[in-house]
Amino acid sequence: MTEKKRIVLSSDHAAIDLRQAIAKHIATKGWEVVDIGPVTTESTHYPLHGKAAAERVAAGDCDLGIIICGTGQGIMMAANKVKGIRCGVCHDTFSARMIRQHNDANMLSMGARVIGEGLALDIVDAFLGAAFEGGRHATRVDMIMDIEA
Repeated sequence: MTEKKRIVLSSDHAAIDLRQAIAKHIATKGWEVVDIGPVTTESTHYPLHGKAAAERVAAGDCDLGIIICGTGQGIMMAANKVKGIRCGVCHDTFSARMIRQHNDANMLSMGARVIGEGLALDIVDAFLGAAFEGGRHATRVDMIMDIEA
């Protein structure tokens, strides 16, 4: 039996409903979902949630991560400050597939105030369904990671 893949989800207060819909959707596809909240709509700070999710991925506790705030931008910026994280904001399926295939992205960010639930689920499917192609792209990913070092 193969081990179930783990994915961490987090958001700020603006994206709780979308995050919960994504969690349910991913669980039906066989992923173990680690939803680290928040659970109330009380105003919260997206950098804390981006960092917390990114730390789970960077530590190897989770294979991938999905984070969501109003635009997807701020939470992505926070996540990318964690060593080892390659997170991109995607509001279309092509970009979500490409950040996995060409950039070996280990996290996806989206904006709950930018896209609706149907498109978000399609983006998640594109992200999770793609695999890193390696080859010339590996050289470029190594160059990105060298900047971090």
